[in-house]
Amino acid sequence: MNNEQVSGKLDQAGGKIKQGVGEAIGNQDLANRGLADQVKGAAKETMGNVKDAAHQTAEDRANRSRENVSASVENTKNSINDRIDAVRDRNA
Repeated sequence: MNNEQVSGKLDQAGGKIKQGVGEAIGNQDLANRGLADQVKGAAKETMGNVKDAAHQTAEDRANRSRENVSASVENTKNSINDRIDAVRDRNA
């Protein structure tokens, strides 16, 4: 969980409290500010989710690329060793 996700959740929780207090004491302005904080928090959390997903996607691509290069190197090595063995067999 990244900072934006945490901050967003905290904003939402604080906003719910603020809204509840505003409604309990009949202060519509406070209740509305609480609702606005919840919206702001939801937006922050969503942005954090997007960043987290983008980071994970980039990490997955990097891992796949490394695996592909490693497999290619291994295949090339095996192919060369097979050719070396074939030459040795002909000369034996």
